[in-house]
Amino acid sequence: MWSDTLLILFISVVTAFFGEGLTWLMVYRTEKYQKLKSEVERQCKKLEKRKETSGESVALKNTKKKLEREEEKLKTNTRDLSLFKMRSMLAIGIVFTALLSIFNSIFDGRIVAKLPFIPIGFLQGISHRNLPGTDYSDCSFIFLYILCTMSIRQSSIQAERKYVWTSSTKHLIKGGDDAH
Repeated sequence: MWSDTLLILFISVVTAFFGEGLTWLMVYRTEKYQKLKSEVERQCKKLEKRKETSGESVALKNTKKKLEREEEKLKTNTRDLSLFKMRSMLAIGIVFTALLSIFNSIFDGRIVAKLPFIPIGFLQGISHRNLPGTDYSDCSFIFLYILCTMSIRQSSIQAERKYVWTSSTKHLIKGGDDAH
């Protein structure tokens, strides 16, 4: 049972980092994404600046129309950016569904861990999936895999945000105009 648990933990770590790597490869490093992202950031700054400078003159019809056009451009580019991410996420989702199916068939019917608690009713179907017996503290592959993957991905996202925030702050302290 310990070997299965450690193997599932290892599989979770590998698939989480594989997913992050695929996301970076298919989305974040591409030239199209970088262009769209910089365009959205540029338009946000431009719109914000224009709103600040035309604070009192918003009542003018011409200024109001320009602001509305720029907001519409920003919405369009933001939508394009989301659509670009969504296509890649769909492909990654298909890959992970296939991997999950393979791993699920390998560990089907095997108790991989013993939970120190009995899960609440609606989680028992997942935690005790395809396991013999009625001891609901027995844990199936899918439950342990989901818990491990969720915690690992959240930790990696938090670490990534901390790194990005730290590097952005350093850039601003050095006197840079735009933080990446």
